[in-house]
Amino acid sequence: MDKQTVLVVDDAPENIDLLVGLLKDNFTVKAARNGAVALKITQSSTPPNLVLLDIVMPGMDGFEVCRELKANPATAAIPVIFLSGEIGEAERKRGAELGAVDYLTKPVDPNQLLAAIESIVFKKRGGEYGY
Repeated sequence: MDKQTVLVVDDAPENIDLLVGLLKDNFTVKAARNGAVALKITQSSTPPNLVLLDIVMPGMDGFEVCRELKANPATAAIPVIFLSGEIGEAERKRGAELGAVDYLTKPVDPNQLLAAIESIVFKKRGGEYGY
């Protein structure tokens, strides 16, 4: 069985390295350092099964990336998990309103992240997500 693909989107190379190292044994991992590249990857012929998305990034922030993903019929079904140092209830609420399936805070707990990914990636498409 092919590995599921996870797209990591973060402007900090050290965060990408950490997440790639954590995920590479169980998933095919793609990475983007900004929202524009992330959107290109999601619209490619081999889109990811899940997006791990930072919120605070220069240019296009994670909320805007998520909004664009969910507005495009070709990418709307791709689950998004926000990973952010922003821990306020307003950010969580906005993420949910934009269609994210989960919201984890940095520094991320590896076991919590893997559990969240596995529960989402292996859920049947078309099901309801929420946090």
